[in-house]
Amino acid sequence: MASYNRVILAGNLTRDPQLSYTPSNTPVCEFGLAMNRRWKDNSGTMREDVCFVDLVSYGRGGEIINQYMRKGRSILVEGRLRLRQWTNQEGQKRSKLDVVVENFTFLDSAPGGGGNRGGGGPERSRGAGGEAWDAGPSQNDSPPPEDGDVPGVDQEVPF
Repeated sequence: MASYNRVILAGNLTRDPQLSYTPSNTPVCEFGLAMNRRWKDNSGTMREDVCFVDLVSYGRGGEIINQYMRKGRSILVEGRLRLRQWTNQEGQKRSKLDVVVENFTFLDSAPGGGGNRGGGGPERSRGAGGEAWDAGPSQNDSPPPEDGDVPGVDQEVPF
């Protein structure tokens, strides 16, 4: 049976990114994204729906997101869905669906000027002040760290 797991999202960060490291010193950046949808219902009233998604980026991409992104900034991400499952300290089974970021593009320029940032790395200009970042072949060729290596996985996650 064929399967395909690809997610593309564009939205605004709901909180500042949080960078941590696995015991093997792999950078792990966790952040939240909000996407708005506006429409008119049958009565002509404007309605709005907001979807909140948790994301995680590993390696250099995570460090870049942590360095340049802050709450409210816009980003486009491409990645895959991942279901994490664990048992909390009270013995309850818990699960969390998140997106593992593989590529991303900053959609707005940095406060105070933006444009392209120096420092090398996998940067491609996307116009309108946005940058495209690719995690590179090393991240796509190897799986992310096991859940036991990811900080916060053994903790209960509020829904």
